[in-house]
Amino acid sequence: MWASHCPEAEQNGVGGNRFELVLNHWKNKPFSVLCFLHKPREDPSLERHFKGHRDAVTSVDFSCTKKQLVSGSMDSCLMIWSMKPQMRAYRFMGHKDAVLCVQFSPSGHLVASGSRDKTVRLWIPSIKGESTVFKAHTATVRSVHFSSDGQSLVTASDDKTIKVWTVHRQKFLFSLSQHINWVRCARFSPDGRLIVSSSDDKTVKLWDKTSRECIHSFCEHGGFVNHVDFHPSGNCIAAGGTDSTVKLWDIRMNRLLQHYQVHSSVVNSLSFHPSGNYLVTASSDSTLKILDLLEGRLLYTLHGHQGPATCVAFSRDGDLFASGGSDEQVMVWKTNFDADYGDVVKPQKYGSSVDGTHGTGSEMDCSIHHKKTKTRDSCRTHEQQEEETSLANTLEHIMGQLDVLTQTVSILEQRLTLTEDKLKECLENQQKIIQNKTN
Repeated sequence: MWASHCPEAEQNGVGGNRFELVLNHWKNKPFSVLCFLHKPREDPSLERHFKGHRDAVTSVDFSCTKKQLVSGSMDSCLMIWSMKPQMRAYRFMGHKDAVLCVQFSPSGHLVASGSRDKTVRLWIPSIKGESTVFKAHTATVRSVHFSSDGQSLVTASDDKTIKVWTVHRQKFLFSLSQHINWVRCARFSPDGRLIVSSSDDKTVKLWDKTSRECIHSFCEHGGFVNHVDFHPSGNCIAAGGTDSTVKLWDIRMNRLLQHYQVHSSVVNSLSFHPSGNYLVTASSDSTLKILDLLEGRLLYTLHGHQGPATCVAFSRDGDLFASGGSDEQVMVWKTNFDADYGDVVKPQKYGSSVDGTHGTGSEMDCSIHHKKTKTRDSCRTHEQQEEETSLANTLEHIMGQLDVLTQTVSILEQRLTLTEDKLKECLENQQKIIQNKTN
């Protein structure tokens, strides 16, 4: 259970690569969008790739500040990569078998991981690499996910259950157990009231966290469902699996919105852009695909990994996305295409007829907002920029202090629990002694 400098880990910068543009993005765009475009959209570019894992990469995630990137691997290790050039990576060792899932907490001060060794760990992403262990699953843990407030953690396992934990008390709360095969993935909704899960029983299930009941099962997939996630609006979900398809459902009406058949092999992972207008997918056909959800069409096919692309995730602001593969590499891509279009679109109601490839017509919840021009941005005074920087630094310091306080409270709670357990044991022993004397 430790972290080490990893001098053999390489961080390589690659700039300006172009990739296949599958569709003319501007065709049939609303006039209000076209009026506020200032330059042509650029293609995604491969910014950097990291080498250091000794087996297939299984999961990737950015910290909220984009200063760090975490990856998990079949080599039983986590690696924390710095996005600053020439900064060393750290290798976290503690799991006794393959690490299948990793995620930063919303504050960025914790990292959760799940492993084939049946445990979940919470790490502090620093040079010490300290971690605590959660034990409740009886089989491989395939998914970890923090609630948006960082207070809860949901995990999914081959023991066919989904489990919910409190992060700060580090306590197991309850299980959800209606799947009849391995559970591959579980995610909280943005508001934390719902949980969605996907399984090898070929279903996607929607759960109410409060009542702990399954409120709907989506059974349209023709194979195991590897990955599922909520749209940023919380109104729909997307899932991909072994039938090589990606499906989106409206969870208010429980109907299929879009159905994409763009991959030629298993879909291993997917991630929504924060705007909710794009979805990136990773497949065993070695490609990443970027889908335009407003038009229901494929935008890009990205070739980078040698062999299956196993995982993919957007950064919190959508400027970057990372991918991992069986080639042991982690790749960081600059989004680019969202620079003049995606930023102006926020989740809200906007009727747009969308046809997914081989799919059904649908309406995505979006609306168009005018983007501030660069000219206006450039008019900000130097003093304003300094004030913003100072405020950001203050907030970061406060978050750090809160995390220290949280860790302290957690340690005190653990000690209190141990004391209570010992006191209970002493009382039970006294009762046994009294009973023996009485007999």
